[in-house]
Amino acid sequence: MTPKVDKRVWSKTQNVVVSANIFAKLPLEKLAVLLDNSDYTPETFPGLIYKVEDEKFSFNKASYLLFSSGRVICTGTKSIKHARSAVHHVIEDLKEVGIEITKKPEIKVQNMVASGSVGGRLNLNEIVFLFDNTEYEPEQFPGLVYKLKGEEVLQNITFLLFGTGKIVITGAKSEKQIKDSVKFLRAQLIEVGELEKKETKPVEEKPKVEKKSEKPKVEK
Repeated sequence: MTPKVDKRVWSKTQNVVVSANIFAKLPLEKLAVLLDNSDYTPETFPGLIYKVEDEKFSFNKASYLLFSSGRVICTGTKSIKHARSAVHHVIEDLKEVGIEITKKPEIKVQNMVASGSVGGRLNLNEIVFLFDNTEYEPEQFPGLVYKLKGEEVLQNITFLLFGTGKIVITGAKSEKQIKDSVKFLRAQLIEVGELEKKETKPVEEKPKVEKKSEKPKVEK
């Protein structure tokens, strides 16, 4: 069966990775005992792994790496806003077990991963020769790797392209970068004749219009 092609152009953030300095030394051995859902094995990894598993939080899939220096890595959220909330949440958890934290954390976005579609089928066997900085070995992996270089704003972006037109974007630092990178990729594909030049917009559900109730007939 031929894979279905998504004819819409869209992108959706799937994971945000942020780092934070919370300006406090962390006793990891002690925290491994005090924090539920934590794991600390210094023989194999210097950081403590901590997970939030509470559905009442928007970031309930967040995972943290805590280091003794006070550095925190947070992953698993789907927006920068949720990532920031997740960092403040772990700070509150640390305060509850006796860690003194007085300064505001310095939070920095390290990476954003998004999925999306360019709106049409792609011939990866041709694209690998048309674009620089590409890798395509279909015997090992069905996607084509395309790294943007020389673009000042988008230079850290890497795409995975699939024949159905689906894409994965990594290396972004903002939602705007994600959207701009999709536009840039589409423009390149159109320029080399690998994608039709047409406007395609995400399909939006129209609000249901309630039917007006019929007026009761008045007998004369």
